[in-house]
Amino acid sequence: MADSADNPGVIAPPPLIYAGAFLIALLLHRLAPLPIFGRALWPGLAFVVIGVALAIWGRNTLVSAGTNVNPTRPATTIVDSGPYRFTRNPLYVSLTVMYVGLTLAFDTWWGFILLVPVLIVMHVAVIRREERYLENKFGEAYRRYRERVRRYL
Repeated sequence: MADSADNPGVIAPPPLIYAGAFLIALLLHRLAPLPIFGRALWPGLAFVVIGVALAIWGRNTLVSAGTNVNPTRPATTIVDSGPYRFTRNPLYVSLTVMYVGLTLAFDTWWGFILLVPVLIVMHVAVIRREERYLENKFGEAYRRYRERVRRYL
């Protein structure tokens, strides 16, 4: 049985953070509409498709490396292939790209307004915790990876 402390202790599953904020944005848009420029459905859907593709690539890379995708489970290795060659957080970048796409498709400034606190929460309460966890668990191997690959883009 895995040690229950062998995880980064993120505050919530990242997809739920983004989904919760987007649902609030939709509710706010219904109560006080703030249209961007008249529904950008196709550009928005293009962003969603790109985000989904990046998420699939990132997830498949983690699975192929034999480590856990779920941040509440232990990491078993440092993954530096696939999209992890370009960003240490492709799954979170993909969530942001999908969120922006949905915001455009639903034509609401509320999505962008709420994206700011989402990114702050993600940075402080998810990503920084994961980085501390990985450095404590993998030490110098993680520090070398962190020096080679950007956090975001």
